[in-house]
Amino acid sequence: MTEIGTVVIRGILGFIVLFILARLMGKKHLTDMTYYEYIVGIAIGSIAAELTFGTQVRVSNFIVGMIIWALLPMIISQIELRSFGFRKFSEGSPTVLIEKGKVYEKNLKKVSLTIDELMIHLRQKDVFKLSDVESAVMEKNGQVSVMKHSNVQPITSKDMGMPVQPEHQPRIVVMDGNLMEKNLSELGYNQEWLLNELNNQGANSFSEVFLAQVDSKGNVYIDLYNDQLEMSQIKQKLLLAANIKQLQTNLMNFSLQAENEEAKEMYKNQAQNMETLLDNMTAYLKE
Repeated sequence: MTEIGTVVIRGILGFIVLFILARLMGKKHLTDMTYYEYIVGIAIGSIAAELTFGTQVRVSNFIVGMIIWALLPMIISQIELRSFGFRKFSEGSPTVLIEKGKVYEKNLKKVSLTIDELMIHLRQKDVFKLSDVESAVMEKNGQVSVMKHSNVQPITSKDMGMPVQPEHQPRIVVMDGNLMEKNLSELGYNQEWLLNELNNQGANSFSEVFLAQVDSKGNVYIDLYNDQLEMSQIKQKLLLAANIKQLQTNLMNFSLQAENEEAKEMYKNQAQNMETLLDNMTAYLKE
């Protein structure tokens, strides 16, 4: 076999082994990795690269080396899950940089962080004034978490005592013109309902839709293949409010037209109930 052919085969083999080991080691975002986990990833990648070009060394030796470098961190991770003391030893502890508005200079030196670098971390958290910071902590992965003073934190609906309807994870129900029936059924809707919503927004069939998403409140967002079509984003709750208002109006008309006093009173009471229901739902319907 030619030298190029050998490199190609060894490169493919190294990629496959690296892919398998990466899957076995689990999912973790780069910013969540500790320093030693980052070094381990570089080491395994370097061995895989050397496997490609180091034709003078047997393939099995490289593979054993990669497995060892992958297996040891997996063992350490399992020990860390079971032992807080070992986890503290291997990963370290968060370092307090600012507490009650006071900057801890000794801790900045401990983590080799200058004032300029500290300000960069604060600005990345949308904090430009040190006076706005209640506390700041450098996490084990090197990221800085910031807590602002309560008087400069944004006001939430809880602070204002406003009721907020809980919202859950939205689901993709149409992708590349294909209906995702499982996602749709998990939200409690059927194909006919979704097609009607798509029709309201300018689509005649699922094949015209590039992407469609439904949130837990029944609002539908769609993106068509033909971007020239005008889409009107119609919310289910607004339609519900209109239907309730129409029902209230009809009941009031029935009350005025009825000759039987009992029927007149019944229609009037039900119309008032509809008005009360609409008032109670106003906070949710406007979301």
